Amino acid sequence: MFVEFLHNNLTQKKKTDMKKFGNIAIAAATTLLLMSCGGIGSHPATADGFAAIEKDLKSEFGENAYYTDLSISYDESIGNMFNVTVTKEPESLKMGEWTYIQAAWTQSSEVTLEIPEGSKAADFMFQLNDKINLKKLGELVELSIEKLKAEKNIESPTLDMAFIKFPDNGDMNKAEYTVMLEPKNGGTTFSFYYSLAGELRTMDY
Repeated sequence: MFVEFLHNNLTQKKKTDMKKFGNIAIAAATTLLLMSCGGIGSHPATADGFAAIEKDLKSEFGENAYYTDLSISYDESIGNMFNVTVTKEPESLKMGEWTYIQAAWTQSSEVTLEIPEGSKAADFMFQLNDKINLKKLGELVELSIEKLKAEKNIESPTLDMAFIKFPDNGDMNKAEYTVMLEPKNGGTTFSFYYSLAGELRTMDY
């Protein structure tokens, strides 16, 4: 009887320990899943959200990195997606094209720039600083959403794409922020084009 009692107690203890281990494993897996779904891919389309994206980009590519292209796209089932053409050494004339989707950066290609003889490569690129920054782009996304609600009576417009349009000739005066929105359930794309100072240049409905 005592042996049977001891055996039953040990069996019950094993079941309890296995249950605890299972709960710990589930909790750990859930934590990892939440971590993979968070970060740069989940920042909202707001001034603060885009400022956080800029911080993440600088962490990934360097505080003083140079860009020729930078776009942010959004998909409800995936989250934020990014495409950048970037380099840390502009005078090398070599830039990497990088894509971020589903919590991973991948380099799709390498680009070699051709610039006029005697000019500086950096003059044909931009950096994320006071002149051009993602916080300003996020502010303009918020402004565009409110404008679309008021003018077109669309209740919940969402971000389709936002990007910095930088001219090939490096003319800073022609650089602009572009915001593209669409109704929550899809349909017509509404585009807004702003100067770097945040002045609305044109709208395309």
